[in-house]
Amino acid sequence: MSMLTRTRGATADDLSPRGPRESVVSRTVALVVMAVFTLYFLVPIWWLFIAATKDRGELLTTNALWFADWNFVQNVQDLFAYGDGIYLRWLVNSAGYAGIGALLATVFAGMCGYALAKYQFRGREAYFNVVLGGVLVPATALALPLFLIFSQVNLTNTFWAVLLPSIVSPFGVYLSRIYAGASVPDELIEASRLDGAGEVRTFFTVSIRLMMPALITVFLFQFVAIWNNFFLPLIMLRSEELFPVTYGLYAWNTQLNQIPELRTYVLVGSFISIIPLIITFLFLQRFWRNGLGTGSVK
Repeated sequence: MSMLTRTRGATADDLSPRGPRESVVSRTVALVVMAVFTLYFLVPIWWLFIAATKDRGELLTTNALWFADWNFVQNVQDLFAYGDGIYLRWLVNSAGYAGIGALLATVFAGMCGYALAKYQFRGREAYFNVVLGGVLVPATALALPLFLIFSQVNLTNTFWAVLLPSIVSPFGVYLSRIYAGASVPDELIEASRLDGAGEVRTFFTVSIRLMMPALITVFLFQFVAIWNNFFLPLIMLRSEELFPVTYGLYAWNTQLNQIPELRTYVLVGSFISIIPLIITFLFLQRFWRNGLGTGSVK
């Protein structure tokens, strides 16, 4: 009777399951850490944007983190007009290298990872171990061997010298295999085969939909890596018309002592060069949400 009385007198908080309580100190520390890292990433972008709105005389004489006279539009016009519009050519080159290279790398990595995850064949684990080894090799270590190989077939200083190495993504193969093994049921593949679909059709119509979050991740990683690639174009390219925007801005930056007005063009060009990356990420992040939601329902 006394136990029943104590139970009736207990509050809802007493009867609720007790889990780990959130500490005010831990929450404050987490917020401070996130704020510090947010500032660490955003302050340079903010400074770059502010610098792009100033003329050359105001860069060192005004507040580095606040506006002076608004000259952004004029600076952009001067940038695109300088050198017969060479900066626009560099942007188009970067879009071609990064867009085509990332798309092909994603398709090839998805197909290779899918095959390694879903097909049984001799030497499968050995191939996968080679792929893992490729993930550990830095891209800069391969630049000189690639230059020697491409020079033998007269492909240096061409569009292909930057594009062809960009379509290989060992990390993309690794991620695709892990994701395909977890998200593509074998029963679904067998059902597609019973319906008369071939292996290629099954991949492009069924499996690729379930692998979409991983493929979007591979595409973004590869797109950013190719867009920011500097060492490979530095070794492979000599013609200014073939430069990507990163190498082109570096070439301008080396001439600041001789041509001081290039300082403004380098700052404005650097700010404009990050806008495609931001747009690409914001546009593709919705596929992450849709893909993950689809996977949870299926």
